[in-house]
Amino acid sequence: MNKEQFDEVFELMEASFPDTEIRTCEGQRALLAHPAYRLNVSRNESGDILAFMGVWEFDAFRFVEHIAVNPEQRGGGIGKKLMTAYTSGSSTPVILEVEPANDTDSKRRIEFYERLGFHLNAFDYFQPPLREGQPELALQIMSYPEPMSEEEFQPYKKVLMAEVYKQA
Repeated sequence: MNKEQFDEVFELMEASFPDTEIRTCEGQRALLAHPAYRLNVSRNESGDILAFMGVWEFDAFRFVEHIAVNPEQRGGGIGKKLMTAYTSGSSTPVILEVEPANDTDSKRRIEFYERLGFHLNAFDYFQPPLREGQPELALQIMSYPEPMSEEEFQPYKKVLMAEVYKQA
């Protein structure tokens, strides 16, 4: 991925997520060098970005860190197609983090993932800060194709903390 393509993805990332849920541009760009990290980008015939997924592919599971659809394209099924293609191509569990269902938007996000076969798991989870000086973030874990207990999640959490969040 060249600098211009990355900058276009990061622009959509900034428009789609609060600062607490994304790294700095430099921090995000540095992930491209990690062997487990992938940016999957969907474009139209003109080459315009429609959507992207930032994912981590480990031996035992896959982690969807970010998925966003261009605001002008939302509601057209692009996110569903992107996520369905990703989960159907996985022989290992897929997990992702969501905000607790405290408002309409977060409830809609959870319902979107549930329609795609994800399960909202009933245990507490805190995402370490992605930028210096930020607090940890209370989130929930969703898993595909099966729900998981906190005990079942522990090996995945260990990998997430070490590889994705660089926590010892």
